[in-house]
Amino acid sequence: MSTEEKYKEEVDVLEQELLNNQIVLFNDEVNTFDHVINTLMYACDHTPEQAEQCSIIVHYKGKCTVKTGPLDELKPRCSMLLDAGLSAEIV
Repeated sequence: MSTEEKYKEEVDVLEQELLNNQIVLFNDEVNTFDHVINTLMYACDHTPEQAEQCSIIVHYKGKCTVKTGPLDELKPRCSMLLDAGLSAEIV
């Protein structure tokens, strides 16, 4: 294996690790669709359409991945969701 191939393989592994972190939002019987949509737009930089789709998925499926990325970027976003009264965790 050449040095270039080894480097590419290492980069692929690092990219995989970055993308493996995700915020999962869970359904609850407390928050309104509007609150969830507005919070996703604010905390996760979703478009209105993305936020609405995620809220519908959470409602019918019980959970939905709402953001993926590096852990250090997800932690403050997840905190914003939790501070807004939503149920979410980083997995």
